[in-house]
Amino acid sequence: MTSIERTAYPRFKRLITARELHVFFTPSEEERAWAGESADSDEHQLLLLLALKSYQRMGCFPKAHDVPDQVMEFVRRAAELPEDTLPVYGSERTAKSQRSMVRQRCGMRYDGPGARALAEETIRVEAASKNNPADLINIALEKPVEAGLEIPRFSTQDAMASTVRARVNEEILAGIRERMTEDERARLLGLVDVVGLDGRTLFNALKHNPGRATWSTSSASRAT
Repeated sequence: MTSIERTAYPRFKRLITARELHVFFTPSEEERAWAGESADSDEHQLLLLLALKSYQRMGCFPKAHDVPDQVMEFVRRAAELPEDTLPVYGSERTAKSQRSMVRQRCGMRYDGPGARALAEETIRVEAASKNNPADLINIALEKPVEAGLEIPRFSTQDAMASTVRARVNEEILAGIRERMTEDERARLLGLVDVVGLDGRTLFNALKHNPGRATWSTSSASRAT
């Protein structure tokens, strides 16, 4: 499994500065009015604003327990809600309804199969020249956003990168094998055969460090 910290997948930072809070998580007067009209309680109003500002910042909805307390408190104070207001959903139906409202407001669509198909195709193309899962995940993040789609969850992206990369690598190896002659295949398989009394194989010679390049060795290499 790829560590999310090694990718550009959107997530809350461990330390969020005061400037970042003000720039990215301050709800505007219009957003506060919209949330007040759309929510039926202080708790749901806070949740709606947290979902909106998080979505605007990251392009996806974080789980409620992943929202840092400092973000929750900042948004609560900015919305001038009571100090004892906590972000708790009354039902999953309310959570789904709020996510739909936020997507509509941000001009984004939820299309899980479509977003996954775009990401998978991107990974398949890029895996022909890149093998680092983190790089593949980063590139795959761009296509759904460009299409106005909500990005898949990180676990989905990670599993997809691993599966598609393995499949592409198998195709590359199969292509190499098909281009090899029988003699070349035999020589390749023979690299692991022990030769001599020291128990070493021909593969050990491939792993031998050639050392630093010098004018003499470089000239000899060009001559050969």
